[in-house]
Amino acid sequence: MAANILKLLRRARFLSARRRLEWYPPFLLMGVKVIELEEDWSHVRLRLPLTAFSRNMGDTMFGGYQAATADPIAAVACARQFPGYSVWTRTLFLDFEHPGDSDLELRFDFDPEIRERICTELAAKGRSSPEFDYGLYRGDGVRCTRVRCRVAIRPPGYGRAGG
Repeated sequence: MAANILKLLRRARFLSARRRLEWYPPFLLMGVKVIELEEDWSHVRLRLPLTAFSRNMGDTMFGGYQAATADPIAAVACARQFPGYSVWTRTLFLDFEHPGDSDLELRFDFDPEIRERICTELAAKGRSSPEFDYGLYRGDGVRCTRVRCRVAIRPPGYGRAGG
């Protein structure tokens, strides 16, 4: 059932990319809103609201909500930048630097230097595993959560040697 919903969203070209992202089932349930989204995903801003459901016993944002919001962003950005490749999140590290005691804004920017490095690696090796550094910010502008995400970019049908 969930796979059918995702296929429907991908095919629903009458919906904007912003709306399709907001209607992605986990984001829809968490109330994620798109603030800014470049067509090529080089610049992404999302709002994750602090609600009765996302608030932990310390009155701050659950880390799981933050992780679920941060997880797909770098991978989807790479998939948009490098169509035709299989792309997935390989590792995701979150460093909770300050309490997330307000709505949070995820800020992701695709560094042009990383893009060039990926292009070079894809041309030389046919694959790349770049790491992205982005964050979630409180309403007062303080980064409360640092996100480090390594993405796997592989040719279609890729299988690990010996695996």
